[in-house]
Amino acid sequence: MTNIPETGRSSRVTIRLVAIQILVFSLLLTLGGRLWYLQIRNGREYADEARNNHVQQVVEPATRGSILDARGIPLADNQTRLVVSASRTDLLKMKDDGKAVLGRLAKVLGMSETEIRNKVRLCDAKTPQPCWNGSPFQPIPITDEATTQQALQIRERSEDFPGISAEPTAVRRYAAPGKAETAQVLGYLSPVTDEEIQKAKNTRSPLLRSDQIGRSGLERTYDSQLRGKAGVTRYEVDNLGRVIGKAKSDKAVPGSNVVTSIDARVQAIAERELEQAMKDARKEHDKNTGTNYKADAGAVVVMENKTGRIVSMASNPSYDPNAWVGGISGKDYARLTGKDSNYPLLNRAIQGQSAPGSIFKVISTSAAVAAGYDFDGTYPCTASFSIGNQVFKNFESKGYGPINLGRALEVSCDTVFYGLAYQQWQKDGGNKPKDPKDWFYKTAHQFGLGKETGIDLPNEVTGRVPDRQWKKRYWEANKDSWCKQGKSGDDYVSKIARENCESGMKMRAGDSVNYSIGQGDTQVTPIQMATIYAAIANGGTLYNPTVGKAVVSPDGKHIENIEPKSHGKLPVTARTLSQIDGALAGVATRGTAAWRFQGWPQDKIPMHAKTGTAEVYGKQTTGWFATYTKDYTIVMTISQGGTGSGSAGPAVRKIYNALYGVDDKGKIDEKQALLPRPQTGLPRILGDGTIQAQPITPVAAPATPAATGRRGR
Repeated sequence: MTNIPETGRSSRVTIRLVAIQILVFSLLLTLGGRLWYLQIRNGREYADEARNNHVQQVVEPATRGSILDARGIPLADNQTRLVVSASRTDLLKMKDDGKAVLGRLAKVLGMSETEIRNKVRLCDAKTPQPCWNGSPFQPIPITDEATTQQALQIRERSEDFPGISAEPTAVRRYAAPGKAETAQVLGYLSPVTDEEIQKAKNTRSPLLRSDQIGRSGLERTYDSQLRGKAGVTRYEVDNLGRVIGKAKSDKAVPGSNVVTSIDARVQAIAERELEQAMKDARKEHDKNTGTNYKADAGAVVVMENKTGRIVSMASNPSYDPNAWVGGISGKDYARLTGKDSNYPLLNRAIQGQSAPGSIFKVISTSAAVAAGYDFDGTYPCTASFSIGNQVFKNFESKGYGPINLGRALEVSCDTVFYGLAYQQWQKDGGNKPKDPKDWFYKTAHQFGLGKETGIDLPNEVTGRVPDRQWKKRYWEANKDSWCKQGKSGDDYVSKIARENCESGMKMRAGDSVNYSIGQGDTQVTPIQMATIYAAIANGGTLYNPTVGKAVVSPDGKHIENIEPKSHGKLPVTARTLSQIDGALAGVATRGTAAWRFQGWPQDKIPMHAKTGTAEVYGKQTTGWFATYTKDYTIVMTISQGGTGSGSAGPAVRKIYNALYGVDDKGKIDEKQALLPRPQTGLPRILGDGTIQAQPITPVAAPATPAATGRRGR
């Protein structure tokens, strides 16, 4: 056996000890560096994450404020329903993750197990709807349509339904008082999205996952006031999700109430009469197409002249906004948005665009006077007007001889305006313009066309004034397709395309004469024309139309009045305005609308009107009827419904009958009048913040006297 010297054995031990010391020192150094990284450099970030992981929020939704009519009647409020909810945390504590409980619940509620399980699963990028996109610690609603018997079964057999609750909860209700749905004006609610939560994070009105927000109408415009502030209770939980304590809590703050200028009684009549007018139009024969009129859409606006406040606004086709409450079904969504739906979600009073026809002639008259033509001068009203080989006919090819501009408005003589527009086109240089004045186009812009009116409803469209700038932009956008189509054949469409390819950027004579009577490429909305006719009635002020009248805090102590605002004045003198006003009174008494206002008490409530019939290529004519008294303006339009006075006339007359209490013999009964003068004040607000509603009773359809005489445009 070889003996190893002590010195050799000692040096090996020393080396091993040094190596172990170096290893231990390195591990300590690494551990220290890691601790420094976690606690010093990223300490705050990880501390925040740790707190988030161990504090969970349970949200108590705020009670959404009501939307009320001008008399305090709820148009949209909240209804207590029995809501069955499931606690996902409690279900996951069970051995089978709550499958047995959900199976028993499905039998009680008459729902499928799959449907219920889908509702309590959490949403993520891979999980389709339905799923829950809120906090997993929040009670997840299964249904808001539970019956009392179902709720009692769940509560009385609580041992069979752990983690399941059945509680009365406030949900949105669209009350439709007196059958006034007011659908497009009110809008609807739907759950908030992650993108909206992030966008609202640092605003005065942050959003929570449990929130529902307004998607259209007043629900969207006044969403932040109506929504209130949700209550939040914070729970401390361990890493298994078990609650170990309660942290800070914030109480829910209910939303404010919005009082509108809508009168539910007038709204109900406007909706009903618009619907009936469309049904009646479908019974009428269209001699141009050989079929009955389609009357596929329509809108009506009732506006206060001196404030711009909306008393009624109806759009057809319509829908029941309650379909959105609790989440809209796939079937209902397809019915409201599919190709065959005719898009009832559109508010055609502010989003429906079409050529205005002859109700545009008040603008052409003002333009002619501004260009230097005498209102009381004489102008030939011939049966037709020719430019080269093109013939523009008067309505029904009827001539009235030399007449002034007032009489041209009364009988709606197209050829007078053709002649004025053509003369002005020539003065502006014709096809080779040099510094054109463009009075007819400039005046339309000054009347507020081609831009929004400023109404307090979302997604208003601007319409279109087809002036030289628009013509140029439109030609640049379409010239390639026109040129290509123009080479394809010699049919009418190809010829037009070829002509547009070569000279579509020019303001041609035909464009100008068509424009003067509200035809061609001009597009307007009912709210724009109501604003214009209300301005004629009030002396020239163009008001921003408003539906909201006041925002009232939940306790009633703070009232924010929404005051009328003006966005301009009509570009006419007081004398010209008076002359136009007189001519429009003549339309109602001896002109194209006289047959619709026979027996009207003109001496007590002077009526003014203008009829319009717009021709649209490939479609039947669209009817317009614009009217006003000293108090109100009513504009109605029916797409593919025929002449304005023929289709919309009876409905507009019945709305006026209801407003003023006029019977079928022309006598006024103020006791029967719904709103003989605009309502100025707010409904009574009680000490606890409750807004006292006046009762509403169904109103019978007003009678209309039999119409005789000339059936004007």
